Amino acid sequence: MIKSVYVAATSQHVGKTTCTLGLVAALRQHGARVGYCKPVGQEFMDLGDLRVDKDALLFSRVMNFELSSEMHSPVILGRGATTSYLDNPSDFDYRERILRASSHLQAENEVVIYEGTGHPGVGSVVDLSNADVAHLVNAGVVIIVEGGIGNTIDRLSLCLSKFRERDVPVLGVIINKTLPEKIEKVEHYVGRKLSQMNLALLGVLPYDKSLSNPIMATILEAVQGRVLANEDRLDNRVEDFISGSLIGKEEISQKQNLLLVVSHKRLSEAMEKVEESIDMNTGESPLSGIIVTGDGRHIMPVEHSKIFDDYIERYRIPVLTTPLDTLGSVVKISRIEVKINTRTPWKAVRAIELIKKHVNLNAILESSLLP
Repeated sequence: MIKSVYVAATSQHVGKTTCTLGLVAALRQHGARVGYCKPVGQEFMDLGDLRVDKDALLFSRVMNFELSSEMHSPVILGRGATTSYLDNPSDFDYRERILRASSHLQAENEVVIYEGTGHPGVGSVVDLSNADVAHLVNAGVVIIVEGGIGNTIDRLSLCLSKFRERDVPVLGVIINKTLPEKIEKVEHYVGRKLSQMNLALLGVLPYDKSLSNPIMATILEAVQGRVLANEDRLDNRVEDFISGSLIGKEEISQKQNLLLVVSHKRLSEAMEKVEESIDMNTGESPLSGIIVTGDGRHIMPVEHSKIFDDYIERYRIPVLTTPLDTLGSVVKISRIEVKINTRTPWKAVRAIELIKKHVNLNAILESSLLP
């Protein structure tokens, strides 16, 4: 019998795409023929003849299937879509598009995983909330919640009402981003509450900092900067950042994949300290990138020095400049919400590993609640 699973979440940035990716890959490795669909998207990629949700593009590349907007990204709510729908809802065939995609995917696969959008109410303005879509495609729901106890249960309770209102079966709950030292406690107390609510706890995923690490391309966008050198290295990952005014030899020598955020006035001084911290055994640089900051309004000219030019050429370090000052840059970077995308393949691999290790896939495949 065809089984359809809809992956929803209590809010944005809980890890829905990460968990969906892991589920699709792990189920495929489990031996099932699995299809993927993002029924309602908001952020799209224009690929010429193909206009698809960015997550659908990610899945097609990671899972190696031929991408079709009609099958894998049937509805995209771009700018102006909601007001146009409210003016003339009869002009839009959103539901028919989703049903056509669902019918095709279910005919071709044993399991179809549908990825939701935002919190359960997103899409309600066009009559396509997550609960509406899950009901439309006759899918059971897996809900992703963020690690914790009180707030986790409160958010889950609120979100469940949308699915119960549409009589959509909930297959279970995955708790994501749980601090490793609190996993046992969260599993015990949230698991007890879920049992009282007649819901299955499918797994508890530990918080993995590597999934929250941005790449230089993401940072470039966040600080509204421009590339000064080594643009081909913008996929470098950043694990932490350090200010040029606070740099210490011992601190920097014990870390890797650091982003140096430094004022144009302190660039030469900071680079001398970085040079001194090079591991003589490995000869590797601790830096994955450099941001040269301005005065808060203007991108200031970078004063080149031999040590700076030699360093970025030798280690192929990407260098950005921004009009923001150092504090403003650090604030922008600290507020980045990191998402898995096509430029971070190692995150996709890690997501799959976490799902396989921590989620009960058999409970999903064998659920008696599945249509």
